[in-house]
Amino acid sequence: MHSRRALAALMLALLYGMGPVTASAVRTPAPAFTLADASGNAVRLADYKGRVVLLDFWATWCTGCKVEIPWYMEFKTKYKGQGLAAIGVAMDEEGWNKVTPYLAEHPINYAIVVGDAAFAARYEIQSLPVTLLIDRKGRIASKHVGMVDKGGFEAEIRRLLREGS
Repeated sequence: MHSRRALAALMLALLYGMGPVTASAVRTPAPAFTLADASGNAVRLADYKGRVVLLDFWATWCTGCKVEIPWYMEFKTKYKGQGLAAIGVAMDEEGWNKVTPYLAEHPINYAIVVGDAAFAARYEIQSLPVTLLIDRKGRIASKHVGMVDKGGFEAEIRRLLREGS
């Protein structure tokens, strides 16, 4: 059960337009994972501890995803020096067979891995796009189902980058 203080903090954050970032006291740890990138290198969430992680669940067929990915690339470039990292989890059923040619035509400047239904279930992903922000301590700070509001999402990123920096 959430404490009254944590719920009050969340209500104040929402009231003052700080977005759906969950109060620090009630955040839950992001499920750990190790997935391979296109080169076969391991991408481990644990390796990103100490950074704010934008975790983007997307697919090559997802129209909203194609709108958001350039924003996420922009945010990664803009805030990398302040501690933002990004990982894209491609959810195409065909896996790398579909994702590799897509990336050749549409390069993405952050790590891309391929997930499956079991992996998506660990994050309670039932549709796309879904984007999470994970705080510097490895806890889920916000989860967006559907397309994000670019300005509001960037404000969430800035808020999380200020935490513990």
